[in-house]
Amino acid sequence: MQKKDYNAHRRQLIQAGAATLAVPFINIKSAFAQSRKIKIGYVSPETGPLAPFGEADKYVIGGIRDLLKAGLSIGGKSYPVEIVSKDSQSNPNRAGEVAADLILKDKVDLILAGGTPETTNPVSDQCELNEIPCVTSVCPWQPWFFGRGGKPDAGFNWTYHFFWGLEDIIAVFTNMWDSVPTNKQVGGLFPNDGDGNAWGDPERGFPKPLKEKGYTLNDPGRYQNLTQDFSAQIAAFKKANAQVLTGVVIPPDFKTFWTQAAQQGYKPKIASVGKALLFPAAVEAIGDSAAGLSTEVWWSPSHPFKSSLTGASAQQVAEAYEKATGKQWTQPIGFAHALFEVGLDALKRSKSLDDKAAIRDAIVATNLNTIVGPIAWGKGPVKNVAKTPLVGGQW
Repeated sequence: MQKKDYNAHRRQLIQAGAATLAVPFINIKSAFAQSRKIKIGYVSPETGPLAPFGEADKYVIGGIRDLLKAGLSIGGKSYPVEIVSKDSQSNPNRAGEVAADLILKDKVDLILAGGTPETTNPVSDQCELNEIPCVTSVCPWQPWFFGRGGKPDAGFNWTYHFFWGLEDIIAVFTNMWDSVPTNKQVGGLFPNDGDGNAWGDPERGFPKPLKEKGYTLNDPGRYQNLTQDFSAQIAAFKKANAQVLTGVVIPPDFKTFWTQAAQQGYKPKIASVGKALLFPAAVEAIGDSAAGLSTEVWWSPSHPFKSSLTGASAQQVAEAYEKATGKQWTQPIGFAHALFEVGLDALKRSKSLDDKAAIRDAIVATNLNTIVGPIAWGKGPVKNVAKTPLVGGQW
């Protein structure tokens, strides 16, 4: 008898529980039926020789996902957002392949990408081809624009970029060099890749403006990334007595070059090198001889900007990263965060989420204060580029 009463009571509890759960379950299902999912693709080099550029991306994306747990509010509706992240593996062919997958298989509404021309360019090309709105960064604008065959009077229809340009880094570097007496002979270390070919370009790269500023660039020609022997370059710089060294070198290559330069007796007074000296881990790998090396600084905890998503300052963002990861802050943190600031802002302002052209038009109309500074297209230097500030720094 007691057993029978217990089972009857248990059935009543289950039925009552089902009744109380029914209404909220229906409401949740109804809410998602009204708001379709927004899908954002993100491509960066998480592995390979360019991995330092993507080192902080998982952390940044994790933070953005947390912010979007309740959805993205657009026009009074909350839309669930899925971020699909892909690793370019530091390979331009792979970058193009994963971008195509994001477009054709994942059916994303928008693609964001960062991390040198080897990622930004093939991703942008895929988006231009398939008419998908795309925003990229972390690549000087010249190799992104001219490296893709861009024409200033026409530009591109679907792809937009924010970062600084070669004119900015040349101004920053020569400013630093002018503070030290030298013979103004400069050794140029330029690889055979998107950045190296742009930096060494006779018209758009370093040679012409350096000459105008009284410096002579000694360029021994392009080398292949991940080369193991820089003897030819070192011999050329020693012959020219190049007291200034510059270039745009991936981190493992600069370690190889700098070690061999010391062994072969080449010690410039100044070394200002892009790419390789951006990251604390890469500089630590060089050791004590890295003291005094200089590079460009696109973002730091000292930059006077705040996130449009969280209101956090650059200092707070850097400190949060260090506390969460146990690693030193790194420059790409700010730009990875800013890519999502720009992308989400454009989606919120888009007149139709189901119209890719409407999302593209919202990107074009961007006027946003971000963690890396104000971003707005339409002010040049070309139609598809918005510039961000640049300063120099020394280790």
